[in-house]
Amino acid sequence: MPFREINSKMVEATLAPGQKLFSQRGAMLAYRGEVSFTPNIQGGQGGVASMIGRRVAGEATPLMTVEGSGTVMFGHGGHHIQVINLSGDTLYVEADRLLAFDGTLQQGTMFMGSQGGVMGMVRGQVTGQGLFTTTLKGHGAVAVMAHGGVIELPITPGRDVHVDPQAYVAHHGDVRNKLSTAVGWRDMVGRGSGEAFQLELSGNGAVYVQASEEKL
Repeated sequence: MPFREINSKMVEATLAPGQKLFSQRGAMLAYRGEVSFTPNIQGGQGGVASMIGRRVAGEATPLMTVEGSGTVMFGHGGHHIQVINLSGDTLYVEADRLLAFDGTLQQGTMFMGSQGGVMGMVRGQVTGQGLFTTTLKGHGAVAVMAHGGVIELPITPGRDVHVDPQAYVAHHGDVRNKLSTAVGWRDMVGRGSGEAFQLELSGNGAVYVQASEEKL
């Protein structure tokens, strides 16, 4: 189901009988109609394996299942919200950035070391995002949170995108990522922790970058 952007910090979803979505607990702002909210103990669509993976990673952000007939408004912490529509591809996003997502999407957990080898593991520690990341795959919409707004940058073959790791929000498509070092890069153009790293993304897809280096 699509999310309607009310403003930069609020979205609305319309539910019909038989549909459901998942959201962070406490993210509901208001609703109309006959809508139920129940704690989700399986980590969303993906079941126990997904839940275990996220708990091992220490990233088991509590979710609730939203069902019924009506409209629900979501927002959290005054964060900016970006709606991402998936058409069969996979979105890679940190669990704590998920505001709400379509219940038809298949949720999983990916070990970051599998993308970029050892450097993928280093990325997790440098960015503070952990060694695992959440994946959402299928056809549907996802609302993610960020500081200061989000821009979508296309990634195409031969045109890699370099991102400050602290400004990275999510990416989708056939994309590989790795950390690369650049002596003096952080001091000259970055504003992060002082580590001379940049996240290099290559392939075919898109990356979402926030206008801040603050964590949620």
